[in-house]
Amino acid sequence: MSESLMEAVPGFDQPIAVLKHCHDKIRKQLKTLQNLLAHLPVHGADAAAQGAAQAVLKYFNTAAHLHHADEEQDLLPMLEATATGADLELISALKPRILEQHLQMDKDWHILNSQLERIAAGTAAELSPDDVARFVQSYTAHMETEESQVAPMAKRLFSPAQMQIMGDAMQRRRGISAEPEVNSPSVAQAAAPTVTAAAIAGGIALADLRMDYGRASLSKEDTLDDPVAQFTKWFGEAMKAQVNEPNAMSVATVGSDGRPTSRIVLIKQYDERGFTWYTNYASQKGRQLADNPHAALLFFWPELERQVRIEGRVERTSAEESDKYFYSRPVKSQLAAIASAQSAPIANRAEMEARYAAVEAESGDKPRRPDHWGGYRLVPDRLEFWQGRRSRFHDRIVYTRQADGSWTRERIQP
Repeated sequence: MSESLMEAVPGFDQPIAVLKHCHDKIRKQLKTLQNLLAHLPVHGADAAAQGAAQAVLKYFNTAAHLHHADEEQDLLPMLEATATGADLELISALKPRILEQHLQMDKDWHILNSQLERIAAGTAAELSPDDVARFVQSYTAHMETEESQVAPMAKRLFSPAQMQIMGDAMQRRRGISAEPEVNSPSVAQAAAPTVTAAAIAGGIALADLRMDYGRASLSKEDTLDDPVAQFTKWFGEAMKAQVNEPNAMSVATVGSDGRPTSRIVLIKQYDERGFTWYTNYASQKGRQLADNPHAALLFFWPELERQVRIEGRVERTSAEESDKYFYSRPVKSQLAAIASAQSAPIANRAEMEARYAAVEAESGDKPRRPDHWGGYRLVPDRLEFWQGRRSRFHDRIVYTRQADGSWTRERIQP
């Protein structure tokens, strides 16, 4: 018996077969997600449920985005450059639909991700059937489009040389060694900073540190009509690119004395209402927002040479929203939020630990959200999308909210 008993995995010399293999793995994860939905009402977030949630999270957070990048950066552009006649008309019609499907799948995953994280941690056993159904339907329709129309066209039109180019690009994207194309620097090389080091007391002159950007461009035509939708698009791309802490943002506030302060926090939710984070209302930022309910947020994603600036007024979330998030956190994080008088001086770490122990003894495993802890939502009136470009000639597209709630969009100079 000479046949291998193991499923053969296609090599990157067959890039279209690799894409189909990715689809097969996605289908398995979607099936796991559906099985988990049926499992939870009966067994809760038991070890099996936690393991299933962890598997789905791992795949869609670390691998699925590579498949999207293969299509957006290689497959579709190569087909557009190669196809003619009816083939070109078809791919031109399909491309916007495929890109829109990517955006929808990213949005659907963003909703499911937080639910699955709580199941994986064993702190909740709730998974929305509607959210699962929408996610599965989006992915299934997307894969059917590619397998029935896009992949057959690529197999028919691509030359062996084009297949090799695409396979090499897919390998590099996954960190697998592939021979670089002549005169074509790798992504890592392209992203490397150009540094002129002037020795100053054994160090480097800060004025001589330079990075010349050039990965992408941004025009008004590239952006969506709604700035929150545009943020969703960029946030999804930051997730796909495995940006370090893509949800980290700087929050800048100004107190009654007119002095600004800033700090890094993690965004916990965003939608058409605004951008939400949670904190101690009695902290420094809480006191400043009580004096001046306006703030500025900044997301910086250096791997993509992008930043997003968001400005607007700040309001507190409802008690119901604050409760929902507080009780979704691990119990130890709940206890820490109660024990810490954020921003207030304390003698030493030992005193902090003692306060935590006292709260833990009093609250047990069911602490109550304190009135001084909850959410803030920045309601934006200005968003700027910044794309780094060469020679500091950056692209900047700004959205400004009008009195009637609509948005204007314009380019401003770097």
